[in-house]
Amino acid sequence: MTTSTELVKIEGREPVVSSEVLAKGFGVTHQAISKLLKKYEDRFNSTKKVGFEIRASAKGQTVRYFNLNEEQAAFLGSLLRNTDRVVEFKARLTSEFFRMRSALAALSAQKQNVEYLERRTAGKLTRREETDTIKRFVEYAKAQGSKHAEMYYSNISKMKNQALFFLGEKFENIREMLTLQQLSLIESADAIVIRALAEGMERTIPYKEIFNLAKKRIEGFAAIIGKSLIPAALLASGEVEG
Repeated sequence: MTTSTELVKIEGREPVVSSEVLAKGFGVTHQAISKLLKKYEDRFNSTKKVGFEIRASAKGQTVRYFNLNEEQAAFLGSLLRNTDRVVEFKARLTSEFFRMRSALAALSAQKQNVEYLERRTAGKLTRREETDTIKRFVEYAKAQGSKHAEMYYSNISKMKNQALFFLGEKFENIREMLTLQQLSLIESADAIVIRALAEGMERTIPYKEIFNLAKKRIEGFAAIIGKSLIPAALLASGEVEG
C-alpha cells in the first residue's frame, strides 16, 4: 500500500518532508538539494530553523538529511525549474501536507471529547503504575549484573508499540496520536507488562527471561487483536475522512 506517509512525516507535531524524499521526487541529487539549502540558508531559517538527522545512506556513507516544513519545502520547490516531473511532485507534496495537517486537526478535535479525556486520564494512571514496576525491574536487573538496565524503559515501550501499531512516522508522544480504542489497547498492554514483570520478579526469574516473558505475552495479545495504523497515517493516506 502506498501512502502519503512515504513523503510527509511528523516531527514535533509538525508535518515535514525529508531532503532525501525531495531529491527523489524532484529528480535531482541529494547533493544539489543540500547546496540549495546552504546557499539560501538564511531564507530557509527565517521562520524556523531547518531540522536535520545524520544517518547512513544506501551506500553506507554518513549523510546529513534535512527535514523541511511545508513553507521551507515550497520555497525549495520554487528554486527548481518547472519540468513536468517537478510540477507533478509539487502538486503531490502539497496534497500530502494538506492531508497530514487535516489528520492533526482531527486528532486535536478528538482531544476535546469527554470520553477520550477520561480514557486518557485512566491510561496515565496505568502508565504510571507500569513505570513504577519497570523501575523496580531495572533495579532487579542491575542486581543480577545488567550493565544497561535503564534501557528497559525505552525498550519496553518500543516492544509494545511495534507489536500493536504500524509505525511509519516518528511521534513525539505516540499516545497523543491514538484513537479512543487504541488508547484502551495500549492501556491493556501496560497492564500485561505490569503483571509479567511483577510475576517474574516474584518468582526470581533471570531478568532477561522476565523481559522475554513480557514480550511473548504482548505479542500474543497483538496476535489476537491485530496491528492498527495510527490515525495520522490513516488520514494522511486518504483511507478515511478527517
